[in-house]
Amino acid sequence: MKNSKAYFGMLTALALIFSYVELIIPFHIGIPGVKLGLANLVIVISMYKMKKPQVYLLSITRVILAGFMFGNLFSIIYSLAGSLLSLFVMYMLKGNGKFSILGISMAGGVFHNIGQLIIAIIVLQSLNLIYYASVLLISGVITGIIIGIISSEVIKRIQKICL
Repeated sequence: MKNSKAYFGMLTALALIFSYVELIIPFHIGIPGVKLGLANLVIVISMYKMKKPQVYLLSITRVILAGFMFGNLFSIIYSLAGSLLSLFVMYMLKGNGKFSILGISMAGGVFHNIGQLIIAIIVLQSLNLIYYASVLLISGVITGIIIGIISSEVIKRIQKICL
């Protein structure tokens, strides 16, 4: 892969830009923690264009940098748990070969929320948060579908570009 460091830097910057855009665009549906996850576009697309270790590093780098720039230590911990769990599940489904990018992205959205919910239960030491799971699962499916559709369309358009 030519210029892999340059591509990595470009994709990291793009993910950070998406994180910032999501921060400044009001997308509030009245439910704490529900976001569209625009930066996940970069991760889902990268899964189809880069090697697995690079995508994991990209995801971790994005979470840490976005956390320091736009959040705090807790946002890093929550995002890291969600990102790593969702990436693990998405790679499992991708390796299966029976799931489309849309299905993989939906699972990623759901498991990102599950990862964050697990951390919230541990940090707050309250199993009562499990009642919040249904809302997070529905939002994960919806945002996963949106990210999956956009990712699929972007990948179709960049087929000739070698990342």
